[in-house]
Amino acid sequence: MIRWQNLWRFIPLFGLMMLLLTGCGDQTISALNPRGPVARDQLFLMKLSFGIMLLVVVVVFVLYLYVLVRFRKKKGDKDIIPKQVEGSHTLEIIWTVIPIILLLILAVPTVQYTFKLLEDHRDNKEALHVKVTAHAFWWQFEYPELGIATAQDLVIPTNKKIAFELTASDVKHSFWVPSLGGKMDTNPGNTNVYYLQADEVDVFKGKCAELCGASHSLMDFKVKSMDQADFDQWVAKMKTPASVPADAQKGEQIFKDNCLSCHAVNAQGLGAGPNLNGFASRELVAGILPHNDESLKQWISDPQSVKPGNKMPQVGLKDDQINDVIKYLNSLKLK
Repeated sequence: MIRWQNLWRFIPLFGLMMLLLTGCGDQTISALNPRGPVARDQLFLMKLSFGIMLLVVVVVFVLYLYVLVRFRKKKGDKDIIPKQVEGSHTLEIIWTVIPIILLLILAVPTVQYTFKLLEDHRDNKEALHVKVTAHAFWWQFEYPELGIATAQDLVIPTNKKIAFELTASDVKHSFWVPSLGGKMDTNPGNTNVYYLQADEVDVFKGKCAELCGASHSLMDFKVKSMDQADFDQWVAKMKTPASVPADAQKGEQIFKDNCLSCHAVNAQGLGAGPNLNGFASRELVAGILPHNDESLKQWISDPQSVKPGNKMPQVGLKDDQINDVIKYLNSLKLK
């Protein structure tokens, strides 16, 4: 009993920890730090709904405290039943009309923004069209009008609507870039559309927001926003075939014999695995590991140890063959 009685001493410690932990996190993965017009509109709706709920809570507590103090039984008062207000048409109208008004204040902008944020901009000539396909457990990005495809790193220009067309190849996933906007489900056999826009040059983290399997928490991706000129250069680099140095050509042949059936290495190629065009310019391996030879070796040798449940098989290469493949992959840079 003494141990339990002393637990109250930890309350200040827990309070301090909670205060410190509120400062933790990544600013590029917070819905409360909007970096685009879609995210700002959605944050406005969150603030509006929170404000209405807070107002209701405050009013109810004020009324409760007022009644508790004003009509408390005082010394010498007789034990009588206070005046009843049941059947008061005035009060019944008041507490019926007020909630309706509050609901309308919340519903009107919510419906308005819902239709606005779900507009289909795929035919908008001013927007960039991107097809997103979710796989277990990685992301494929196609730019139909530009004739390029990539994976894991979504590159977009700033101050331009990005019209998304989203689907999935296996199970249900959910596409989410918190700093740019809300999540959108990706369903097999179905296409959802919405749009996002980035205000400034930065790198934003994306997540899968739907429990989709053993490596759901590892299904990350990045969104890189660039100035239009830099984006145009990136597109041109993606379309330029990588030149393989002589010391990496042995690894290239091993890659063709064992990996090319799943992984394309050209601008438009699609396959069962991620397109590796420009792979050496990416910062992460498998979307989660730091890009270095050790991570590549771990991934190629035993992909299940990195992302359990993923569909990449163990190829069964020897150490020297893996080293040759790594040398080839490191040559796939955007010139």
